[in-house]
Amino acid sequence: MQIDLHKEMLNDAYIPYLDCDKRTQIFFGGSSSGKSKFIVGQRIIFNLINGGRNYLVCRQTKNSIRGSVATEIQKVILEWGLNSFFSTNKTDGTITCTNGYQTHFAGLDDVEKLKSLAFIKGVLTDIVIEEATETDRKTIKQLLKRQRGKSGGLKKTITLLFNPIFQDHWIYKEYFAPIGWADDQTEYASDDLGILKTTYKDNRFLEQGDIDDLENETDKYFYEVYTLGNWGVLGNVIFTNWEVKDLSDMRDQFTNVRAGLDFGYADSPVAVGVSHYDKMRKTIYLYDEFYETEISDEQLAAQVLHMIEKTTIICDSAEPKAIAKLRELGVDARGAKKGPGSVNFGIKWLQNQHIIVDTKCIHAQNELRQYKWKEGRDGNPILIKGQPVPVDANNHLIDGGLRYAYEGDMTIVQVKARASGKNYIRDKQRNPQQKERRWADD
Repeated sequence: MQIDLHKEMLNDAYIPYLDCDKRTQIFFGGSSSGKSKFIVGQRIIFNLINGGRNYLVCRQTKNSIRGSVATEIQKVILEWGLNSFFSTNKTDGTITCTNGYQTHFAGLDDVEKLKSLAFIKGVLTDIVIEEATETDRKTIKQLLKRQRGKSGGLKKTITLLFNPIFQDHWIYKEYFAPIGWADDQTEYASDDLGILKTTYKDNRFLEQGDIDDLENETDKYFYEVYTLGNWGVLGNVIFTNWEVKDLSDMRDQFTNVRAGLDFGYADSPVAVGVSHYDKMRKTIYLYDEFYETEISDEQLAAQVLHMIEKTTIICDSAEPKAIAKLRELGVDARGAKKGPGSVNFGIKWLQNQHIIVDTKCIHAQNELRQYKWKEGRDGNPILIKGQPVPVDANNHLIDGGLRYAYEGDMTIVQVKARASGKNYIRDKQRNPQQKERRWADD
């Protein structure tokens, strides 16, 4: 069984990569560049129907795979009129071609579950990882071990897809820094590695409104990363007081637990963060996270109870019905208290702590890397009433797992002492009856 593709069905930039078989392949760049449709949709369907290759398509969590990547493949099948050649297993989402070759989908939150992965015909030849910046290096190395067995002479590949974030990410250090990658570079090729950078300009199927949104982006960082597809550099990021450590050997010591939840909406994830607070040392140990889209109330409640049992979890109070449902399902859920200026208040308090993030909490790491102040075209933070304003993005776990979770530990005195220094402390000493008013977060 063979199919031929007409040039007009694909974006020109990707045509040379339709039959690329380099061991490691990286497709990255700006938003709306068409890379996901090509790799996850068009190239997979082309190779399945032409025979010989089996795919494992991954993302950090399985729900996000089935809600985004699997849909992309189904769209291509419909667009190309190939419905009669493919069937989909409604239980696990596996797509099977009539010639026996398949695409499996998996979340990477538990790589060990992939040991039992089996194909009807042949072996696993190709691994594709969507949003690869959500994944750690160790997980990808374990995935490579799943590509065992004779492949009939076909080369085995692993493909990473993502929008770039900061240059301190392990993907940049592993693949881009050693080759001296430059922002104006679009391709790289060696015997084992291929890299292609694309932007919206490489996608001729975009509507003008999509193009306008990208070209009119005013934030310098977002313009560089999502419009131009360049790796970001550390600029006006909000948190620099954090580090990553393997906390697995310390779990038994974590008894002063804090938990917070930010509800998802539309395409935004539900985010749960769990941590231990060493109050004397002002150190937060963020050791568990949950980050998922398209999840039911029952699934969320079960997940929260699994993570924290009967510990109280502080939730976004803008969703009272969702909080009531969690309580009905056995979760000790409470709404966060809010007040004017509470976002900046919470940020200032957190900046006065030392935050240690477990190696497995990839989403928390990515948020802390990217959460930043709004900037003007000059790259300086925009001030409103003398205060910088955070960008309302990359903050789901920061809002829930850190700001909401620690509202009971935050006091006006601590924050103002940090912000105003000796003058505030002097005023407090003059008026010893002044109370430490607690102020929660927005």
